[in-house]
Amino acid sequence: MSPQGERPTTGGDDWWDKLYDDRAPDTAPTASGDTLDDRFDSASGTVSAPAAGGASGAETGTTPEAAPGARDTARDRAHQDRAPWQPPAGPPGPRTFPAGPPPSRAPAARPAPPRPAVPPPPATPPGTPAAADTVSSGLPRPRSAYVGDGPPTYDPEPAALPPARAGKLGELVADTVLDGARYGTYTLRAASVRGDSARYRGEPRRDALLTARFGGGDTALVLVAVATGARTAEGAHLAAADACRWIGDAVGRSHARLAEDIRAGRRGHLKSGLHRLTDRAYGKLRARAAELGVAPEEYGAGLRCLLLTADPACRTRVFFGVGAGGLFRLRDGVWQDIEPQPPEPAAVAGEAVVGYGSPPAGTAEGDRLTMDLGVATPAAPYIEPPVPPPAEPFRFRASVARPGDTLLLTGPGLAEPLRGEPALAKELAGRWAGDEPPGLAQFLADTQVRVKGYADDRTAVAVWEA
Repeated sequence: MSPQGERPTTGGDDWWDKLYDDRAPDTAPTASGDTLDDRFDSASGTVSAPAAGGASGAETGTTPEAAPGARDTARDRAHQDRAPWQPPAGPPGPRTFPAGPPPSRAPAARPAPPRPAVPPPPATPPGTPAAADTVSSGLPRPRSAYVGDGPPTYDPEPAALPPARAGKLGELVADTVLDGARYGTYTLRAASVRGDSARYRGEPRRDALLTARFGGGDTALVLVAVATGARTAEGAHLAAADACRWIGDAVGRSHARLAEDIRAGRRGHLKSGLHRLTDRAYGKLRARAAELGVAPEEYGAGLRCLLLTADPACRTRVFFGVGAGGLFRLRDGVWQDIEPQPPEPAAVAGEAVVGYGSPPAGTAEGDRLTMDLGVATPAAPYIEPPVPPPAEPFRFRASVARPGDTLLLTGPGLAEPLRGEPALAKELAGRWAGDEPPGLAQFLADTQVRVKGYADDRTAVAVWEA
């Protein structure tokens, strides 16, 4: 019964028969014979088998065109026995097509061949190179979990977070810092990663990294500072951050003069000026230690810096700093240790600088001002005496880069395995000797190639010369 209460006058499937009655004439506007049914029959007939009990045209000596009546009868019978969307009965089989031009009907659709299943790549055992990673230069870079004769002790990923204190969240440092830039003829990459030992114990990263640009255009000056806090000090990460910030402030205030000296090649001016700026930064560290009530060595840090100009005509790269670490250069696929040797003690001694702790000018008989005033004793210095120099000597190097060079500045956590494990030096040389510098993510992965027995923080600053 219909929703209106009417009873059907015919069978329940009468509507189906009327809709799909093959005796109804085609309602197409033309009598071309190219109807939907004809197209369907052509496509389905192409992938269907010959009629049951019959033989193919090749076996009987006839072709589909040789017996059109029989073919049409079989087609009509198959059409009446199935709905248009149902596939023809019988297993699919090959068909033989006559030579000559194709029929005027639409081309038959051919099923796409099945795609073979692609098995997953086999797992790579630790310590063996994984699948090659192709970079923008088209050269594959081998990947390995570690180098050396055995796996490191700790896991390669962070395990525990450092402790936090309410109201002191500014003391927290991230596990990893990553940065980069491109100026003039060089590309800069910088990364600092918490060591495996600190990751396992939930200790903060003791290395600090600062990248800063002062000024703009070709006169801009880029500073990259790396500081490493004392291993046993509780606030080592805070001292390292302070050292980077204070040297950054000092360089920022003098960046115009420093950039001019670098472009002009005034090596002597640069060395003396950067030495004074470094001493002032360490003086602030000692003052901060006094505020905290700790010994100066408990709030100290090694500090190493690079100065780079944005002028494409200037390839002078300036290194300065105090403390342990490394300065290397990759040239023609070979690492060179270009860490400047510390100066001799006699080389750092000399007269006091006027305006920085020196007494007022005097005469052979004594101080001129006190003689005029009739004072028997000379006057005290008019400013505070200079702070004592840091325990480590000041190091300085200014060099001109060549196209294709890679300059690498590191903290002690990466310098030690580079010097002590030849396999690591070879691995990084193979990764970084290409024409194109790695991207940020790839550079981070490169700096984390691990070596057994070296679990300190890893900090690396690399400069690729175009």
